[in-house]
Amino acid sequence: METYEFKGFTGTVIVTPKKVILKYKRFLGPGKGEKEIRIKSITGIQLKKPGFTNGYIQFVYSGSSEVKGKSAFDAANDENTIMINSKKQYNKFLKCKELIEQYQDQIEDSGGINPISAADELKKLAELKDAGILTEEEFNAKKKQLLCI
Repeated sequence: METYEFKGFTGTVIVTPKKVILKYKRFLGPGKGEKEIRIKSITGIQLKKPGFTNGYIQFVYSGSSEVKGKSAFDAANDENTIMINSKKQYNKFLKCKELIEQYQDQIEDSGGINPISAADELKKLAELKDAGILTEEEFNAKKKQLLCI
């Protein structure tokens, strides 16, 4: 499996096609050890360029407890944030963000969402049964499978 590492000031972000792992540096990061976030659950990535203060990359996902605030000081206390302190790190994390968004697009494109509902499928099966293509038993078996009965 492809793995990419992006080193920041307070830790490292490891990206795979299915998950993001935040590895915190001892004593510098708000978390301890590491944290995994599934790519398909990430709803936002905030990337702030370092300037007068440190920049950061922050991950937002359903169920996360992001620290609300507008400053890098507020972000530094968020367990879903890795701080960055140079333009070189910022450019690397820009590539990190693009890679994660690319993986998210691949998940969406691979049919993660089924566009045909069970009701539509049942309607088509009923038409096939009425046309004599499916037997009553075949129709009922498929109906149970679709309705998870």
